[in-house]
Formats: sequence, C-alpha cells, structure tokens
Amino acid sequence: MAFNLFKNKKKDKPVEKKEAQNDIFSKLKSGLSKTREILTTDINDLFLPNKAIDEDLFDELEELLITSDFGIDIAMDMMERIKTKAKSLSNANELKQVLKDELISLFPDLDENAKDNTLPKPYVIMVVGVNGTGKTTTLGKIAMKYSSRGKKVLIAASDTFRAAAIEQVEIWAQRSNASIVKHREGADPAAVAYDAVEAAMARGVDVVLIDTAGRLHTQKNLMEELKKIKRSINKKLHTAPHEVLMVLDATTGQNALSQAALFDEAVNISQIALTKLDGTAKGGIVASIANKMQIPLTYIGVGEGIADLQEFDAKRFINALFD
Repeated sequence: MAFNLFKNKKKDKPVEKKEAQNDIFSKLKSGLSKTREILTTDINDLFLPNKAIDEDLFDELEELLITSDFGIDIAMDMMERIKTKAKSLSNANELKQVLKDELISLFPDLDENAKDNTLPKPYVIMVVGVNGTGKTTTLGKIAMKYSSRGKKVLIAASDTFRAAAIEQVEIWAQRSNASIVKHREGADPAAVAYDAVEAAMARGVDVVLIDTAGRLHTQKNLMEELKKIKRSINKKLHTAPHEVLMVLDATTGQNALSQAALFDEAVNISQIALTKLDGTAKGGIVASIANKMQIPLTYIGVGEGIADLQEFDAKRFINALFD
C-alpha cells in the first residue's frame, strides 16, 4: 500500500514550481557531496569520450559499484545487462546513460493508481527503526510537512522505554503544531497507540504518526512489542496502520539491510526512509536497500534541516549523483 503522502490540491504557478524543484535538486546534490566526490570522479574517468568499451572498463565499473555499496549481487547482475546493451553502443558517453537507466530501474515504483487516491482519515503511519537512525527526528519532520499543508496531525509517544523519548516527541509536536497523546514513562506502548488512534477519530485528525521504541531496556522482545502495537492500532481502526515506515541510517551500509529484513518479518514494512545520506560516501546503499527489499523508498535525509528530508525520486537522485 502506498499513497502520495503530500499531494497538494493547490496548483503551483509554473515558475514557482520550477524554482522549488531546482532548490530541491540543489539541496540533494549538496547533501550527496561525499558520494559525488568519489563516484563521479571515478565514473567520469571511466567514461572519457575516446575510452574503449571493453572488458577492462567493465571490470573497473563493476568494482566501483561494489565499493560504492551497491552490493556484489546487484553490481554483477547489473553488469550483465550493461554488457548486453553495450554491444549496440558506439561510445562511452552512451554507456554512461545506460548505467544511469539501469540504476533508476533498481528502484521499485509506488503504485501509480494509489498515488491519486485520497488519503484515508485518519491516515495512520507507524514509524519503526533502531535507536540512533534518526527515527523520531524523521517523524517530526514528516509531521511538519503535513502541518505545512494544512493537515491536522497527531503524534503518539509510543516509545515509552527510552529516557527522554516522550520529551523529544513533545518538542516535535510543538514545532509542528501537532497534538500529542502520551502516557507516563514505562507505560504500555500499545495502549498509547490505541488511545492515539481513538483520539484522532474523535477529533477529526488527518494524520497520526506513531513513534515506537528502537530498543527495550527490559527482558521484553522488541519485535513482539511492535507486533502488539500494530495489533492494537488495527483493533481500533481495522484498516490501520496504513503504512509502516522504517527509518534506516545510510551510514551503516549493508547492515541496514539486515535491520530491514528483521523488522519486515515482524511488522511488514511498507515504506523506507533512509537518513544521513550526507554523512556517507557510499550512496549505493540507497539502490541496494530499495532493490533487495522491494519496498518503496519514500524519503531520504540529506541534511539536518526540515527541507533536507526529501520525498524520494529515483531519476532526481541518480541525476544528482552524476550531473
């Protein structure tokens, strides 16, 4: 299930829309500077106009993809397709475009039909991930994006185990002009989530964002707690949660894949947000996670600011890396 999260009914003026898109692209290029510095330098060396398209070039390209954290399997599969297409190419510049097209194809698309659907009300998003990935900060930035579009937002402080977690959510609720449902520290997280959905239904809230624990300081199993939260939400509103968004830290590289697999098995992730891309030179992890998990990548974080949490667009991302 995937909805267009920030569909705005108000039509932007063409000039203003173009300026906004240019600003987003500039921020993305800046945020990906570490990856660009390594990847584009080597890529441009590979694709010099007079360079021969031969096995040496293919070997260099494959090594570059692997060291950029695309993963061995993806790199090798992609190179097989590139070699086949290269037979009809006349120069290295054409091969560079083939590479870009192959990279874009790695990303699963959001359901085009679902993009145009009206969001259910309340629209419930359960946000999961291990501590330290920027989970709560990402949730707060999403709350601000919704609020800026006139949506009525409620945040559930269902991470009742981590010290100061409730206070952190309260700060984001204040910043985003969102309401909050919270219990005391150590309370049952599932009860907080249930009460939040109940309150949202009663108050006519548009969006419910449910913060969850990324680690438990008890003998309880984290995944069982998350399953319980999800069941509690569904008990109150049988169509919810409408999304389970997992926040992953790009700087952890391939380890992020292991995290995603565990969480997906427990609570069926429907979307991924990848943070801290500005803190790593291995931008290939974006494609690796999206392709191996076959879960839409909805957001990427390329900086500390609110605007640096961007809705993911594969073409824009690849162009920002290479152009």
